[in-house]
Amino acid sequence: MDTIAAIATGYERSAIGIVRVSGERAIELAERVFKTKARALEPKKLYFGEFLNSDGDVIDRCLCTVSRAPASYTGEDTAEFQCHGSPVVLGEALRTLFKLGARQAEAGEFTKRAFLNGKMDLTSAEAVVDLIDAESISAAKEAAKQLGGAVFEKIDEIYTQIVNIISDFEVTIDFPDDETPEFVLEEKRETLEKAEKTLASLADSFENGGRYLKAGVPCALIGRPNVGKSSLLNALVGFDRAIVTPVAGTTRDTIEEVCALGGVALRLVDTAGLRDTEDEIEREGVRRSVRAAKEAELVIGVFDGSEAFSPDDESVLSALADAKRAVALVNKCDKKRVLELKAPEKVPVFEVSAKTGEGLGALSEFIGAEFAARDKSAVTITSARQFEAVNAARGALAAAMEGLRGGLTPDAVLTELEDAAASLAKLTGRRVTDDVVHDIFSRFCVGK
Repeated sequence: MDTIAAIATGYERSAIGIVRVSGERAIELAERVFKTKARALEPKKLYFGEFLNSDGDVIDRCLCTVSRAPASYTGEDTAEFQCHGSPVVLGEALRTLFKLGARQAEAGEFTKRAFLNGKMDLTSAEAVVDLIDAESISAAKEAAKQLGGAVFEKIDEIYTQIVNIISDFEVTIDFPDDETPEFVLEEKRETLEKAEKTLASLADSFENGGRYLKAGVPCALIGRPNVGKSSLLNALVGFDRAIVTPVAGTTRDTIEEVCALGGVALRLVDTAGLRDTEDEIEREGVRRSVRAAKEAELVIGVFDGSEAFSPDDESVLSALADAKRAVALVNKCDKKRVLELKAPEKVPVFEVSAKTGEGLGALSEFIGAEFAARDKSAVTITSARQFEAVNAARGALAAAMEGLRGGLTPDAVLTELEDAAASLAKLTGRRVTDDVVHDIFSRFCVGK
Protein backbone atom coordinates (compact mmCIF):
# COMPACT_ATOMS: atom_id res chain seq x y z
CA MET A 1 0.00 0.00 0.00
CA ASP A 2 1.05 3.59 -0.56
CA THR A 3 2.31 5.74 2.30
CA ILE A 4 -0.23 7.90 4.12
CA ALA A 5 0.13 10.78 6.57
CA ALA A 6 -2.22 12.83 8.72
CA ILE A 7 -2.43 15.07 11.76
CA ALA A 8 -3.77 12.80 14.50
CA THR A 9 -4.58 15.44 17.13
CA GLY A 10 -6.85 17.89 15.33
CA TYR A 11 -6.19 21.37 14.02
CA GLU A 12 -6.72 23.48 17.14
CA ARG A 13 -3.77 25.08 18.94
CA SER A 14 -2.54 22.82 21.75
CA ALA A 15 0.55 21.91 23.74
CA ILE A 16 1.29 18.78 21.67
CA GLY A 17 0.39 17.90 18.10
CA ILE A 18 1.01 14.52 16.50
CA VAL A 19 1.71 13.77 12.82
CA ARG A 20 1.34 10.11 11.92
CA VAL A 21 2.77 8.26 8.89
CA SER A 22 2.16 4.67 7.74
CA GLY A 23 3.25 2.64 4.72
CA GLU A 24 6.30 1.08 3.10
CA ARG A 25 8.14 4.44 2.89
CA ALA A 26 7.19 5.73 6.36
CA ILE A 27 10.59 5.23 8.00
CA GLU A 28 12.45 6.43 4.91
CA LEU A 29 10.47 9.68 4.93
CA ALA A 30 11.00 10.08 8.67
CA GLU A 31 14.75 9.81 8.26
CA ARG A 32 14.67 12.44 5.48
CA VAL A 33 12.72 15.07 7.41
CA PHE A 34 13.92 14.37 10.97
CA LYS A 35 17.50 15.18 11.95
CA THR A 36 18.91 13.68 15.12
CA LYS A 37 22.32 12.55 16.38
CA ALA A 38 21.43 8.90 15.84
CA ARG A 39 22.68 7.28 12.63
CA ALA A 40 19.36 5.55 12.04
CA LEU A 41 15.94 5.51 13.65
CA GLU A 42 15.41 2.26 15.53
CA PRO A 43 12.01 0.88 16.63
CA LYS A 44 10.82 1.23 20.24
CA LYS A 45 12.98 4.30 20.87
CA LEU A 46 11.99 7.94 21.25
CA TYR A 47 14.33 10.41 19.54
CA PHE A 48 14.75 14.15 20.02
CA GLY A 49 15.66 16.18 16.95
CA GLU A 50 14.68 18.76 14.37
CA PHE A 51 11.92 18.56 11.75
CA LEU A 52 13.05 20.10 8.46
CA ASN A 53 10.71 21.32 5.73
CA SER A 54 11.30 20.81 1.99
CA ASP A 55 13.62 23.86 1.91
CA GLY A 56 15.77 22.44 4.69
CA ASP A 57 14.54 24.93 7.27
CA VAL A 58 13.95 23.84 10.85
CA ILE A 59 10.24 24.21 11.60
CA ASP A 60 10.19 22.45 14.98
CA ARG A 61 12.31 20.72 17.59
CA CYS A 62 10.29 17.62 18.40
CA LEU A 63 10.22 13.90 19.20
CA CYS A 64 10.01 10.99 16.77
CA THR A 65 9.40 7.26 17.11
CA VAL A 66 9.16 4.53 14.47
CA SER A 67 7.84 0.97 14.29
CA ARG A 68 8.59 -1.71 11.73
CA ALA A 69 6.01 -4.05 10.23
CA PRO A 70 4.30 -6.06 11.49
CA ALA A 71 4.94 -4.79 15.04
CA SER A 72 2.93 -1.57 14.70
CA TYR A 73 -0.64 -0.31 15.06
CA THR A 74 -1.35 -0.63 11.33
CA GLY A 75 0.85 -3.68 10.72
CA GLU A 76 2.99 -1.54 8.39
CA ASP A 77 6.13 0.55 8.88
CA THR A 78 5.04 3.66 10.79
CA ALA A 79 6.49 6.91 12.09
CA GLU A 80 5.04 9.40 14.54
CA PHE A 81 6.18 12.94 15.23
CA GLN A 82 5.27 14.58 18.54
CA CYS A 83 5.48 18.26 17.72
CA HIS A 84 4.46 21.50 19.39
CA GLY A 85 0.74 21.89 18.78
CA SER A 86 0.84 24.85 16.41
CA PRO A 87 -1.52 24.41 13.43
CA VAL A 88 1.08 26.22 11.30
CA VAL A 89 3.86 23.82 12.31
CA LEU A 90 1.71 20.72 11.89
CA GLY A 91 0.43 21.89 8.52
CA GLU A 92 3.96 22.57 7.25
CA ALA A 93 5.14 19.15 8.50
CA LEU A 94 2.29 17.47 6.63
CA ARG A 95 2.98 19.44 3.42
CA THR A 96 6.64 18.40 3.60
CA LEU A 97 5.68 14.72 3.82
CA PHE A 98 3.28 15.14 0.90
CA LYS A 99 6.05 16.65 -1.27
CA LEU A 100 8.18 13.59 -0.54
CA GLY A 101 5.47 11.20 -1.77
CA ALA A 102 3.08 10.55 1.09
CA ARG A 103 -0.61 11.26 0.58
CA GLN A 104 -3.36 12.51 2.89
CA ALA A 105 -4.87 9.67 4.91
CA GLU A 106 -8.61 9.17 4.60
CA ALA A 107 -10.92 9.13 7.60
CA GLY A 108 -10.15 6.03 9.67
CA GLU A 109 -7.54 4.76 7.23
CA PHE A 110 -4.90 3.94 9.87
CA THR A 111 -7.34 1.71 11.76
CA LYS A 112 -8.73 0.34 8.48
CA ARG A 113 -5.22 -0.78 7.55
CA ALA A 114 -4.84 -2.36 10.99
CA PHE A 115 -7.99 -4.40 10.28
CA LEU A 116 -6.97 -5.34 6.73
CA ASN A 117 -3.51 -6.37 7.96
CA GLY A 118 -4.97 -8.62 10.65
CA LYS A 119 -3.94 -6.47 13.62
CA MET A 120 -7.50 -6.33 14.92
CA ASP A 121 -10.90 -7.76 14.12
CA LEU A 122 -13.89 -5.68 13.06
CA THR A 123 -15.42 -5.48 16.55
CA SER A 124 -12.17 -4.08 17.96
CA ALA A 125 -11.94 -1.60 15.09
CA GLU A 126 -15.47 -0.37 15.82
CA ALA A 127 -14.49 0.01 19.47
CA VAL A 128 -11.79 2.52 18.51
CA VAL A 129 -14.30 5.08 17.25
CA ASP A 130 -16.68 4.21 20.09
CA LEU A 131 -13.94 5.04 22.58
CA ILE A 132 -13.24 8.35 20.86
CA ASP A 133 -16.95 9.24 20.75
CA ALA A 134 -17.77 8.02 24.27
CA GLU A 135 -20.03 10.49 26.12
CA SER A 136 -20.06 8.66 29.46
CA ILE A 137 -17.65 6.63 31.57
CA SER A 138 -19.80 3.52 31.05
CA ALA A 139 -19.50 3.90 27.27
CA ALA A 140 -15.73 4.40 27.56
CA LYS A 141 -15.29 1.33 29.76
CA GLU A 142 -17.31 -0.89 27.41
CA ALA A 143 -15.46 0.40 24.34
CA ALA A 144 -12.13 -0.30 26.06
CA LYS A 145 -13.33 -3.82 26.86
CA GLN A 146 -14.29 -4.44 23.23
CA LEU A 147 -11.02 -2.91 22.02
CA GLY A 148 -9.30 -5.58 24.11
CA GLY A 149 -11.15 -8.29 22.19
CA ALA A 150 -13.97 -9.15 24.61
CA VAL A 151 -16.66 -9.50 21.92
CA PHE A 152 -14.32 -11.15 19.42
CA GLU A 153 -13.26 -13.85 21.90
CA LYS A 154 -16.87 -14.79 22.67
CA ILE A 155 -17.91 -14.84 19.02
CA ASP A 156 -14.81 -16.51 17.63
CA GLU A 157 -15.09 -19.39 20.12
CA ILE A 158 -18.62 -20.13 18.90
CA TYR A 159 -17.59 -19.70 15.25
CA THR A 160 -14.74 -22.19 15.68
CA GLN A 161 -17.01 -24.75 17.37
CA ILE A 162 -19.58 -24.52 14.57
CA VAL A 163 -16.94 -24.76 11.84
CA ASN A 164 -15.41 -27.80 13.53
CA ILE A 165 -18.79 -29.56 13.61
CA ILE A 166 -19.35 -28.81 9.92
CA SER A 167 -15.81 -30.01 9.09
CA ASP A 168 -16.30 -33.27 11.00
CA PHE A 169 -19.42 -33.99 8.98
CA GLU A 170 -17.75 -33.20 5.67
CA VAL A 171 -14.88 -35.56 6.49
CA THR A 172 -17.32 -38.46 6.86
CA ILE A 173 -18.84 -37.59 3.47
CA ASP A 174 -15.50 -37.24 1.67
CA PHE A 175 -13.83 -40.27 3.28
CA PRO A 176 -16.57 -42.85 4.05
CA ASP A 177 -14.33 -45.73 5.14
CA ASP A 178 -13.99 -47.83 8.24
CA GLU A 179 -11.14 -45.71 9.64
CA THR A 180 -13.23 -42.54 9.71
CA PRO A 181 -15.18 -42.11 12.99
CA GLU A 182 -18.93 -42.12 12.52
CA PHE A 183 -20.42 -38.65 12.58
CA VAL A 184 -23.17 -38.45 15.22
CA LEU A 185 -24.74 -34.99 15.24
CA GLU A 186 -26.57 -35.77 18.47
CA GLU A 187 -23.22 -35.76 20.27
CA LYS A 188 -22.82 -32.07 19.39
CA ARG A 189 -26.10 -31.06 21.06
CA GLU A 190 -24.49 -29.77 24.28
CA THR A 191 -22.01 -27.62 22.35
CA LEU A 192 -24.76 -26.12 20.20
CA GLU A 193 -27.05 -25.45 23.16
CA LYS A 194 -24.26 -23.65 25.00
CA ALA A 195 -23.47 -21.58 21.90
CA GLU A 196 -27.13 -20.63 21.46
CA LYS A 197 -27.33 -19.58 25.11
CA THR A 198 -24.23 -17.37 24.76
CA LEU A 199 -25.63 -15.67 21.66
CA ALA A 200 -28.96 -15.11 23.43
CA SER A 201 -27.09 -13.46 26.31
CA LEU A 202 -25.20 -11.18 23.92
CA ALA A 203 -28.41 -10.19 22.13
CA ASP A 204 -30.12 -9.46 25.45
CA SER A 205 -27.18 -7.30 26.53
CA PHE A 206 -27.92 -4.97 23.60
CA GLU A 207 -31.63 -4.81 24.35
CA ASN A 208 -31.10 -4.30 28.08
CA GLY A 209 -28.81 -1.31 27.95
CA GLY A 210 -26.03 -1.87 25.42
CA ARG A 211 -27.78 0.18 22.75
CA TYR A 212 -27.86 3.18 25.10
CA LEU A 213 -24.16 3.12 25.97
CA LYS A 214 -23.17 4.48 22.57
CA ALA A 215 -26.24 6.44 21.47
CA GLY A 216 -27.31 7.66 24.91
CA VAL A 217 -30.71 7.26 26.58
CA PRO A 218 -33.46 9.37 24.92
CA CYS A 219 -34.87 11.33 27.86
CA ALA A 220 -37.68 13.91 27.92
CA LEU A 221 -38.12 16.56 30.63
CA ILE A 222 -41.81 17.39 30.96
CA GLY A 223 -43.87 19.48 33.33
CA ARG A 224 -46.18 22.47 33.43
CA PRO A 225 -44.64 25.94 32.93
CA ASN A 226 -42.31 27.41 35.56
CA VAL A 227 -41.68 24.21 37.52
CA GLY A 228 -37.94 24.48 36.75
CA LYS A 229 -37.39 22.14 33.78
CA SER A 230 -34.95 24.48 32.06
CA SER A 231 -33.15 25.17 35.35
CA LEU A 232 -32.87 21.43 35.88
CA LEU A 233 -31.49 20.96 32.35
CA ASN A 234 -28.87 23.64 33.01
CA ALA A 235 -27.96 22.03 36.35
CA LEU A 236 -27.49 18.61 34.74
CA VAL A 237 -25.41 19.75 31.75
CA GLY A 238 -23.35 22.16 33.85
CA PHE A 239 -23.96 25.38 31.93
CA ASP A 240 -26.79 27.71 30.93
CA ARG A 241 -28.10 25.81 27.90
CA ALA A 242 -31.76 26.88 28.27
CA ILE A 243 -33.18 30.35 28.92
CA VAL A 244 -34.64 30.65 32.42
CA THR A 245 -37.14 33.41 33.27
CA PRO A 246 -40.12 33.73 35.62
CA VAL A 247 -42.34 34.22 32.56
CA ALA A 248 -44.50 31.15 31.90
CA GLY A 249 -44.11 29.66 28.42
CA THR A 250 -40.51 30.80 27.80
CA THR A 251 -39.58 27.40 26.37
CA ARG A 252 -41.65 26.98 23.22
CA ASP A 253 -39.60 24.43 21.30
CA THR A 254 -37.68 21.37 22.36
CA ILE A 255 -34.05 21.92 23.42
CA GLU A 256 -31.66 18.97 23.21
CA GLU A 257 -28.41 18.42 25.10
CA VAL A 258 -26.30 15.47 26.29
CA CYS A 259 -25.21 14.98 29.89
CA ALA A 260 -23.58 12.12 31.79
CA LEU A 261 -25.53 10.95 34.83
CA GLY A 262 -24.80 7.81 36.83
CA GLY A 263 -22.12 6.90 34.29
CA VAL A 264 -24.74 6.92 31.52
CA ALA A 265 -25.20 9.44 28.69
CA LEU A 266 -28.67 11.01 28.67
CA ARG A 267 -29.92 12.71 25.54
CA LEU A 268 -32.04 15.28 27.35
CA VAL A 269 -34.90 17.05 25.63
CA ASP A 270 -36.26 20.08 27.51
CA THR A 271 -39.85 20.57 26.37
CA ALA A 272 -42.43 23.33 26.42
CA GLY A 273 -44.57 23.48 29.56
CA LEU A 274 -47.74 21.37 29.39
CA ARG A 275 -50.80 23.59 29.72
CA ASP A 276 -53.85 24.83 27.81
CA THR A 277 -52.97 27.96 25.86
CA GLU A 278 -54.41 30.14 23.12
CA ASP A 279 -50.93 30.97 21.77
CA GLU A 280 -50.53 28.99 18.53
CA ILE A 281 -46.72 28.85 18.78
CA GLU A 282 -46.82 27.67 22.38
CA ARG A 283 -49.55 25.16 21.49
CA GLU A 284 -47.23 23.66 18.86
CA GLY A 285 -44.54 23.47 21.53
CA VAL A 286 -46.92 21.53 23.78
CA ARG A 287 -47.69 19.10 20.95
CA ARG A 288 -43.97 18.53 20.48
CA SER A 289 -43.59 17.96 24.22
CA VAL A 290 -46.21 15.23 24.14
CA ARG A 291 -44.54 13.61 21.14
CA ALA A 292 -41.10 13.75 22.81
CA ALA A 293 -42.50 12.03 25.90
CA LYS A 294 -43.99 9.22 23.79
CA GLU A 295 -40.72 8.65 21.92
CA ALA A 296 -38.41 8.84 24.96
CA GLU A 297 -37.00 5.79 26.71
CA LEU A 298 -37.09 7.73 29.98
CA VAL A 299 -39.50 10.52 30.92
CA ILE A 300 -38.63 12.83 33.80
CA GLY A 301 -41.68 14.64 35.12
CA VAL A 302 -40.88 17.85 37.00
CA PHE A 303 -43.20 19.34 39.64
CA ASP A 304 -42.95 22.50 41.72
CA GLY A 305 -42.81 21.37 45.34
CA SER A 306 -43.48 24.92 46.61
CA GLU A 307 -46.93 25.12 44.95
CA ALA A 308 -50.14 23.14 45.24
CA PHE A 309 -51.01 20.41 42.74
CA SER A 310 -52.74 21.82 39.62
CA PRO A 311 -54.80 20.39 36.72
CA ASP A 312 -51.77 20.85 34.44
CA ASP A 313 -49.76 18.63 36.81
CA GLU A 314 -52.39 15.93 36.26
CA SER A 315 -51.54 15.74 32.55
CA VAL A 316 -47.87 15.30 33.49
CA LEU A 317 -48.73 12.38 35.77
CA SER A 318 -50.75 10.83 32.96
CA ALA A 319 -47.74 11.05 30.63
CA LEU A 320 -45.53 9.42 33.28
CA ALA A 321 -48.00 6.56 33.67
CA ASP A 322 -47.89 5.89 29.91
CA ALA A 323 -44.09 6.14 29.61
CA LYS A 324 -41.78 3.16 29.12
CA ARG A 325 -39.77 4.26 32.13
CA ALA A 326 -40.37 7.35 34.23
CA VAL A 327 -39.31 9.25 37.31
CA ALA A 328 -40.97 12.18 39.10
CA LEU A 329 -38.88 15.06 40.45
CA VAL A 330 -40.34 17.39 43.06
CA ASN A 331 -38.24 20.49 42.37
CA LYS A 332 -37.47 23.46 44.65
CA CYS A 333 -36.91 21.35 47.75
CA ASP A 334 -34.87 24.30 49.05
CA LYS A 335 -38.26 25.94 49.69
CA LYS A 336 -41.15 24.94 51.95
CA ARG A 337 -42.91 21.82 50.61
CA VAL A 338 -46.55 22.49 49.67
CA LEU A 339 -47.17 19.96 46.89
CA GLU A 340 -48.96 16.71 47.60
CA LEU A 341 -48.05 14.30 44.83
CA LYS A 342 -49.52 10.85 44.21
CA ALA A 343 -47.32 9.43 41.47
CA PRO A 344 -48.15 6.17 39.66
CA GLU A 345 -46.93 3.11 41.55
CA LYS A 346 -44.17 2.31 39.05
CA VAL A 347 -42.79 5.86 39.12
CA PRO A 348 -40.16 6.66 41.80
CA VAL A 349 -40.19 10.17 43.28
CA PHE A 350 -37.14 12.27 44.18
CA GLU A 351 -36.98 15.65 45.88
CA VAL A 352 -34.43 17.88 44.18
CA SER A 353 -33.35 21.48 43.86
CA ALA A 354 -32.14 22.66 40.47
CA LYS A 355 -30.89 25.78 42.26
CA THR A 356 -28.69 24.10 44.90
CA GLY A 357 -28.14 20.66 43.34
CA GLU A 358 -29.69 18.89 46.33
CA GLY A 359 -31.10 15.46 45.45
CA LEU A 360 -29.36 15.20 42.06
CA GLY A 361 -26.97 12.60 43.48
CA ALA A 362 -29.87 10.27 44.26
CA LEU A 363 -31.24 10.82 40.75
CA SER A 364 -27.80 9.98 39.33
CA GLU A 365 -27.71 6.71 41.27
CA PHE A 366 -31.17 5.80 39.97
CA ILE A 367 -30.16 6.45 36.35
CA GLY A 368 -27.03 4.35 36.78
CA ALA A 369 -29.01 1.46 38.30
CA GLU A 370 -31.59 1.59 35.49
CA PHE A 371 -29.36 1.91 32.43
CA ALA A 372 -25.75 1.04 33.27
CA ALA A 373 -24.52 -2.52 32.68
CA ARG A 374 -25.71 -4.78 35.50
CA ASP A 375 -22.69 -7.11 35.37
CA LYS A 376 -19.46 -5.15 35.02
CA SER A 377 -17.56 -8.25 33.88
CA ALA A 378 -20.12 -9.34 31.27
CA VAL A 379 -19.64 -8.65 27.56
CA THR A 380 -22.13 -6.15 26.15
CA ILE A 381 -23.09 -5.60 22.52
CA THR A 382 -23.36 -1.87 21.77
CA SER A 383 -23.52 -1.87 17.96
CA ALA A 384 -26.71 -2.35 15.96
CA ARG A 385 -24.66 -4.09 13.26
CA GLN A 386 -23.29 -6.57 15.79
CA PHE A 387 -26.74 -7.09 17.29
CA GLU A 388 -28.23 -7.95 13.90
CA ALA A 389 -25.44 -10.42 13.16
CA VAL A 390 -25.76 -12.06 16.60
CA ASN A 391 -29.53 -12.34 16.18
CA ALA A 392 -29.16 -13.88 12.72
CA ALA A 393 -26.67 -16.44 14.02
CA ARG A 394 -28.89 -17.12 17.02
CA GLY A 395 -31.88 -17.72 14.75
CA ALA A 396 -29.93 -20.09 12.54
CA LEU A 397 -28.67 -22.01 15.58
CA ALA A 398 -32.20 -22.25 16.96
CA ALA A 399 -33.39 -23.62 13.62
CA ALA A 400 -30.56 -26.17 13.65
CA MET A 401 -31.48 -27.29 17.17
CA GLU A 402 -35.13 -27.61 16.20
CA GLY A 403 -34.17 -29.71 13.18
CA LEU A 404 -31.99 -31.87 15.39
CA ARG A 405 -34.88 -32.47 17.80
CA GLY A 406 -37.22 -33.14 14.88
CA GLY A 407 -35.01 -35.86 13.47
CA LEU A 408 -33.82 -34.09 10.30
CA THR A 409 -30.83 -35.54 8.50
CA PRO A 410 -27.40 -34.06 9.42
CA ASP A 411 -27.00 -32.34 6.04
CA ALA A 412 -30.27 -30.41 6.55
CA VAL A 413 -29.25 -29.33 10.06
CA LEU A 414 -25.77 -28.36 8.96
CA THR A 415 -27.19 -25.98 6.38
CA GLU A 416 -28.47 -23.89 9.28
CA LEU A 417 -25.11 -24.15 11.02
CA GLU A 418 -23.41 -22.81 7.89
CA ASP A 419 -25.75 -19.80 7.97
CA ALA A 420 -24.90 -19.23 11.65
CA ALA A 421 -21.17 -19.39 10.93
CA ALA A 422 -21.57 -16.94 8.03
CA SER A 423 -23.34 -14.40 10.26
CA LEU A 424 -20.62 -14.63 12.90
CA ALA A 425 -17.93 -14.28 10.25
CA LYS A 426 -19.54 -11.01 9.11
CA LEU A 427 -19.59 -9.78 12.69
CA THR A 428 -15.85 -10.24 13.28
CA GLY A 429 -14.80 -9.42 9.74
CA ARG A 430 -13.69 -12.89 8.66
CA ARG A 431 -16.04 -12.42 5.72
CA VAL A 432 -17.14 -8.87 5.08
CA THR A 433 -18.12 -6.76 2.08
CA ASP A 434 -16.36 -3.59 0.98
CA ASP A 435 -19.56 -1.63 1.68
CA VAL A 436 -19.60 -2.69 5.33
CA VAL A 437 -15.91 -1.82 5.76
CA HIS A 438 -16.45 1.58 4.15
CA ASP A 439 -19.49 2.32 6.31
CA ILE A 440 -17.66 1.49 9.53
CA PHE A 441 -14.44 3.41 8.89
CA SER A 442 -16.15 6.46 7.37
CA ARG A 443 -17.29 7.32 10.92
CA PHE A 444 -13.68 7.75 12.07
CA CYS A 445 -11.80 11.03 12.27
CA VAL A 446 -8.80 11.65 10.01
CA GLY A 447 -5.57 10.48 11.63
CA LYS A 448 -7.04 7.45 13.42
